[in-house]
Amino acid sequence: MRVVVGITGSSGAIYAREFLKKCGGDKFLVVSRWGKVLLKEELGISDKDLQPFVKKQFSDDDLTAPLASGSNDIDTFVILPCSTSTLGKVASGIGDTLITRTAQVCLKERFQLVMCIRETPLSTVALRQCAELSACGAVIMPISSPLYFVPKSVDQFVSAFVDKVLGVIGMRSSKGWRSEELE
Repeated sequence: MRVVVGITGSSGAIYAREFLKKCGGDKFLVVSRWGKVLLKEELGISDKDLQPFVKKQFSDDDLTAPLASGSNDIDTFVILPCSTSTLGKVASGIGDTLITRTAQVCLKERFQLVMCIRETPLSTVALRQCAELSACGAVIMPISSPLYFVPKSVDQFVSAFVDKVLGVIGMRSSKGWRSEELE
C-alpha cells in the first residue's frame, strides 16, 4: 500500500508520529512549514526524526514532486493533523503547496483522501467545507478518540484514534467494539 502523510500546523503532532509508527506499507511524508513548528513545539523533534518511519520525504514547496501528478497512483493520503486553513484551501480548489496539491490530485483521481481535522469548535464555514469535501469523496475525521475501551493513558487515547484511521484506510490493527461477538 502506498500511503502519503501530510502534517500541517494544527495541534496534534503526537497523532502523526504514532500513525507513522503503526502504519504499514510504503509511506511518503510531506510536512508544512507550520507542521515543522508543531513537531518542534509539541514533541521536541524535527521532521528529520520521522525519517525512520517513511520511505521518502518531499518538501511542501516542491510542486514538481511526483505526488503533485495524478499520473502516479497512491492508495491514500492522510492529512494528520489537518488545519482548518488546509481544509479551506482544499475545499476552495487551491493547490499552492504540495500538501494541498496532493489533496487536489486525490479528489480529481478519486484516490482516498482522509483529513483529520484538529479544531474545536468548528466554525460554520469549516463545517460547510467539511460537508463539501465529504460530498466529493474525502473522509473527514475530526480527531476524536473512541472512549468505550476506557483509555488509561494519553498513549492509549492517541493510539485509539490512530487505530481508527488505520481501519478507515484498510489497515485495521485492533479489534472493534465487542468484535469478539462477531467471531
